[in-house]
Amino acid sequence: MSVNIAATAAVDPRAEIHPGVEIGHYCVIGPNVKLGRGCVLANHVTITGNTTIGEDNQFFQGAVIGEAPQDLSYRGEPTKVLIGNKNIFRESVTVNRATTKEQGITQVGNNCFLMAGSHVAHDCSVGDRVVMANNVMLGGHSHIHDDVTISGGVGVSQFASIGSFCFVGAMSRVLHDVPPYMLAEGGPAHPRCVNIVALKRNNFSAEDIKVLQNAFKLLYRSKVGKEQAAELLLSTGPIRPVLKHVFDFLDHSRGGRHGRGRDRRRAA
Repeated sequence: MSVNIAATAAVDPRAEIHPGVEIGHYCVIGPNVKLGRGCVLANHVTITGNTTIGEDNQFFQGAVIGEAPQDLSYRGEPTKVLIGNKNIFRESVTVNRATTKEQGITQVGNNCFLMAGSHVAHDCSVGDRVVMANNVMLGGHSHIHDDVTISGGVGVSQFASIGSFCFVGAMSRVLHDVPPYMLAEGGPAHPRCVNIVALKRNNFSAEDIKVLQNAFKLLYRSKVGKEQAAELLLSTGPIRPVLKHVFDFLDHSRGGRHGRGRDRRRAA
């Protein structure tokens, strides 16, 4: 398979372009870019920085991947963007490379769908099968776990985490961590119920769903505190993995500042 590069594209000869890649008109590809087999770039796509991209990704018009972080402390260090396989980046999506404050990597996993105008800031980690609707904004250092759907116009605070199989409603402000398996919305966003639709679609058992619903009622609807709710749930018998996942996530969140478990990394 050959590489198909439009005559008006500016591709640095040092870039590593694998077979089957298509690069449209007026694209700009920097010297430290690696593009995996089968990637397709529409017109006017820019990929720069130390950016490594896997196979079969699609980039639509105006996407900018690997540009410098929007962080005043950044001084041109050789940080990275890593992108997996079979992702879709729609029009004007931006993914910034990392700072040196953590691992030096901004990461997007596999089979994600980032819709038009969405933004992945420096040092973010986006898992697998994540859907970000139009104009979703991820603040720096935020973590989006696997199988999350974020509706349009949502803003996610720096250092916030959204647990796996969550759904976040449109125009919400995610200021605090959102535990796994929850549907959250509002300004600020809070868990409103268990995300039953996603759990059923992903073949969670009826027993797991019931356990999570009981946990939600105690944690967010009863008048007992979260610590007491946890004790009540843990005293009922063997803990199912989904429930342990929720409590491990909550424990991590309580260890940080402002309800964001990862915020402990930041100097007070």
